[in-house]
Amino acid sequence: MKNFYFCKILSLLVLIVWSGQLYAADAPLNTTFELPAMLQGQEMRIVEVNLAPGQASSPHRHNAHVYVYVLQGEVEMQVRGGPIRRLKVGDTFYELPDDIHQVSRNVSTSAPAKFLVHMIKKAGEPATVPVP
Repeated sequence: MKNFYFCKILSLLVLIVWSGQLYAADAPLNTTFELPAMLQGQEMRIVEVNLAPGQASSPHRHNAHVYVYVLQGEVEMQVRGGPIRRLKVGDTFYELPDDIHQVSRNVSTSAPAKFLVHMIKKAGEPATVPVP
């Protein structure tokens, strides 16, 4: 449990630092960090996701603790068995390592959406795994 809270705090701190730099970047962010020895064998990955108007992703899983922070627009997110959540700028969404991300879509048909995906996972493992 102590590791869970450490991961959550560490994730939020990195999110704060990087979110300010995202607006200055020309290309979407896709960065991997090694974590302190306390979390040996784990890595943190931060990815900027841009969804075109109406765009949605296919069902998938991350096998990671995933934190989503909405930077632009409105999106809907749902993990299997959970409610659909509508998120706007500044809202967050969390996925457990066993969750299947059933819904991830831009609700607007005219404006893009952008969010930051922040995950803590086993080092070297794929960040996203498709689910049939």
